[in-house]
Amino acid sequence: MNEFPERLRRLRERNRLSRYKLSELCGISSDQIRRYELGNRKPGTDALEAIADYFEVSTDYLLGRTDYPCVVKPLSSHKKI
Repeated sequence: MNEFPERLRRLRERNRLSRYKLSELCGISSDQIRRYELGNRKPGTDALEAIADYFEVSTDYLLGRTDYPCVVKPLSSHKKI
């Protein structure tokens, strides 16, 4: 099953964003967002990364490859102890 449409819709609604607002924030047309949510179209790499970056989730989570939404930060972004 393709998890992407449902996960995208759920993230958008949970953040109280319209398709139009999400499209502005991610640089993707609102028609594309609608097509993604309906499962009529799959996002390209750039769109997938823009959506994942905005919601701070991994692309693997959006695609249904994992149920864990968190993004692993590179070691260089951690503070030294």
